[in-house]
Amino acid sequence: MFTYNCLNPISDKGLTNFSTDYKKVENISDAEACLVRSAAMHDMELGKKLACIARAGAGVNNIPLDKCAEEGIVVFNTPGANANGVKELVFAGMLLASRDIVGGINWVLENQSDENIGKTAEKAKKAFAGTEIAGKKLGVIGLGAIGVKVANDANRLGMEVLGYDPYISVNAAWNLSRNVKHVTNVEEIYKECDFITVHVPLLDATKGMINKEAVQMMKKGVVILNFARDLLVDEQAVMNGIESGKIRHYVTDFANPTVAGKKGVICTPHLGASTEEAEDNCAIMAVKEVMDYMENGNICHSVNYPDCDMGICQTESRVAILHKNKAGLIASFTTILSKDDVNVEDMTNKSRGDFAYTLLDLGTKLTDAQIAEIEKVDGVIKVRVVK
Repeated sequence: MFTYNCLNPISDKGLTNFSTDYKKVENISDAEACLVRSAAMHDMELGKKLACIARAGAGVNNIPLDKCAEEGIVVFNTPGANANGVKELVFAGMLLASRDIVGGINWVLENQSDENIGKTAEKAKKAFAGTEIAGKKLGVIGLGAIGVKVANDANRLGMEVLGYDPYISVNAAWNLSRNVKHVTNVEEIYKECDFITVHVPLLDATKGMINKEAVQMMKKGVVILNFARDLLVDEQAVMNGIESGKIRHYVTDFANPTVAGKKGVICTPHLGASTEEAEDNCAIMAVKEVMDYMENGNICHSVNYPDCDMGICQTESRVAILHKNKAGLIASFTTILSKDDVNVEDMTNKSRGDFAYTLLDLGTKLTDAQIAEIEKVDGVIKVRVVK
């Protein structure tokens, strides 16, 4: 029986995928797996039993990734599961920034008692006129699951699209429309585009990437859209750009005192992935990741350990070893096993930065003494008997 805890409400369409071998517990200290959305975990005491955390969403800045890696806790996210919901809101943001739709709606509410509102509206509507997005140039920074969808659909709507991503994956490249111009220098987007939308993860290298220098390169009247992470943008630099007339609108999904209610800002309360479909998709993917790890030792979409897949175990036993990425460890494992005539029938070793993961399919089950000996090897963080 496996135990899991939910730190946030998780869609039942995901949780119902757990088999009867899984039991929900109220405290994370009693759980082997944890599902989370936005709950802050940095100051949380993680239980010794905890083997994995699945974030039902893409961003993982609420999870202490390094701490988890050091404790042998694999952290997953669900890339692409909420991509369509975010993509649709990006287009809503572009339309809201192009035409004063909200101003027009408010005018109707304010004049709802006017018996001749239809005629009056014909005179008033000029104040809310705007521009179309077709024919405009859109720059997409980050061509992951969301960025590719935005780029492709913008092209279908008649926009000229420039895409920038120095680390574009093979899968994303295959999915990207040939009509999207892939640029190798982000400055080209800053200088040429009427709309700029950001879809990159929050890293030290990307924090504040839309800064004063970037704004200075942009066209007058540019619209900046941020549905990724607020800290990707130096918002004071953007506010200064709005004040000077350089920036037409800043569309953001992250409310804070710097932008809330300010001139030229269109701000939504973190609605990007807040659709029933996105929440269901994220929950379903998160549950599948947890089950595959707990039952088979396979890692898919981890953000702190390498992905590793050996399918369903067909041998007598499978053992997972989470360890530091250092030379000689594999030899140490096999030496311990060979001296007791334990046959390694299959093995996979993967590394990611300072950490590595080894899966061993064995002809016999290990004894407690053999497991303890592997645990004592310098660099080993955790040993988990999968089967």
